[in-house]
Amino acid sequence: MPGADTTAMTGAQPGTRILPMTAQSFPPTVFQSFEEKAEKCNVAPRLAALRGAMTKTGVDGFLIPRADAHRGESVPASEARLAWVTGFTGSAGLALVGKDKAGLFIDSRYTLQAPAQTDTDLITVIQTDRGGLNDEAKALIPEGGKIAYDSWLHTPGEVRETAKLFDGHATLVSSDNLVDSIWSDRPAAPVSAIEFLGHNRAGQTAGDKIAEIQASLASNHADAAVLTLPESICWLFNMRGRDVPNTPFVLGFAVVPQAGQPTLYLDAAKITDELRQSLSGIAGVESSADLGAALKALGESGKAVLIDPASAPDAVAVALKDAGAKLIEKRDPVILPKSRKNPAELAGMHEAHTLDGVALAKFLAWFYDEAPKGTLTEIGIVTALEAFRREEESCVDASFDTISGSGPNGAIVHYRVSDKTDRRLNAGEIMLVDSGAQYLSGTTDITRTLSTGKPSDEQRDRYTRVLKGMIAISMARFPKGTSGAQLDVLARQFLWHDGVTYSHGTGHGVGAYLGVHEGPVGISPRAVLPLELGNVISNEPGYYKTGEYGIRIENLITVVESEGFPGFLEFQTLTLAPIDTRLIRKSLLSEAERAWLDDYHQMVWQAIGPKVKGKVRDWLKEATVAL
Repeated sequence: MPGADTTAMTGAQPGTRILPMTAQSFPPTVFQSFEEKAEKCNVAPRLAALRGAMTKTGVDGFLIPRADAHRGESVPASEARLAWVTGFTGSAGLALVGKDKAGLFIDSRYTLQAPAQTDTDLITVIQTDRGGLNDEAKALIPEGGKIAYDSWLHTPGEVRETAKLFDGHATLVSSDNLVDSIWSDRPAAPVSAIEFLGHNRAGQTAGDKIAEIQASLASNHADAAVLTLPESICWLFNMRGRDVPNTPFVLGFAVVPQAGQPTLYLDAAKITDELRQSLSGIAGVESSADLGAALKALGESGKAVLIDPASAPDAVAVALKDAGAKLIEKRDPVILPKSRKNPAELAGMHEAHTLDGVALAKFLAWFYDEAPKGTLTEIGIVTALEAFRREEESCVDASFDTISGSGPNGAIVHYRVSDKTDRRLNAGEIMLVDSGAQYLSGTTDITRTLSTGKPSDEQRDRYTRVLKGMIAISMARFPKGTSGAQLDVLARQFLWHDGVTYSHGTGHGVGAYLGVHEGPVGISPRAVLPLELGNVISNEPGYYKTGEYGIRIENLITVVESEGFPGFLEFQTLTLAPIDTRLIRKSLLSEAERAWLDDYHQMVWQAIGPKVKGKVRDWLKEATVAL
């Protein structure tokens, strides 16, 4: 990004040299590891230890969510309780451990992953529509039993829903975390350096952002708001950190009053004189150990306090209510303003995608040269892609663990390759690579399905229908006030016509050098909020045939005014990488769809062609030729 802060942190190791493009010569990955994060053999002894703690506490069940107190998609190692007990490492899920039975409740993304990772002799994997508990949970707890939960790890909304589910059958009781009581080698909480964004990157001062949020508090008749989401806090104060993998978060809490300076609550180890100086005149800084006293003071003063019932810990709500505060349960007031990227943030996102496009051109040229030899492995592919991205110094992390799925592994929607699952890509198989990076200028996320030989007629048909859906979203023009839920069918219609579909959303929001998955807008049946100018969203329909192959094509898009159509919006594509045309059944594409694809490839060539040389440039020119 032009004028990027020189104090920003980078993820590439000093002196790292990117070696020539051979399958064996890439340096080891820095952003991603491939060890098994949890082992099935640990499930039995850990369940036994947890049940021992339950007996001592006098309860019949214990809830173990994937989430931590900050509800992030990535959690620090010290917060990975669900994986530690069950072996399941997905980004969403919930376990209920009873005295004799246990259930792992997951959503449709993890129907293959969860049973493969946990001990299904001891834990029953249960798929639910939204990943929460359902009526099957009652069979795990005896009638009249008590279910303990850590109120820092569950929201008020979740507690109410769970209590309603078990009403008349079992009782919920708040307790200390029983997993922590048996986790003897639990890692320490993260303490990372904190950076502050310059105006060229943030586009708006922290003071102006705070004033905007305070105005919204006044309109909601709230005296203060308690912020618990790290993306909201980081955006509001124009700061970033490295407390969790893949996302530049600083973990903490903040109290924002309707008037006056906010207070930021952080681990005491993070609080330095330099930090206080950086926030001077903007916010106070206190230890997170003092948050409880601050909540009590708000309550004792009779303040009306806004909390988000979908993300704030129930412990925060209880502390405020018990002290006498009036709770205003509404959406985190930062979420919507954050989703509307300002011009500086959008400029940064465009730059990040150009940088990513260069890396992807190098990677794809390398891939298509190596794949026919039959020597590539899933880990080797991840390693090469990261190496190409790390040639750019401003690439500081992956935005998530790369999904590198060859053949049947491509059908596992959130597949994570490990040393145990690593598979050789056989010539002729389809390869699915879903990846992203964190550049100092912005966040990327892209999926390409790659051909390594002659695809079957079925594969070409499914690929083309997925592509048609992606193009339909890309070409959409819609009136202001339209939601992603209303557009979702555009992506699915061509698969539906042939009696097939996909179970994940078509698109999710993306942050500007923040979380790769960001609310509240998206493109899915549940994305009911209107799309607005500056929203950045993924566009990623797919098709998955269990045991055989997976197909997904993903670009990031941003919402812009529709030129010549007052009151209408449309999408501008940010991603700059060729789409494999060898998998297309051209007869299925309309003239308008062909024109869109040709225009897109011409845009990629014009943006990336001048930035690459030699064989990469030659490959890119051929890959972007018109249909």
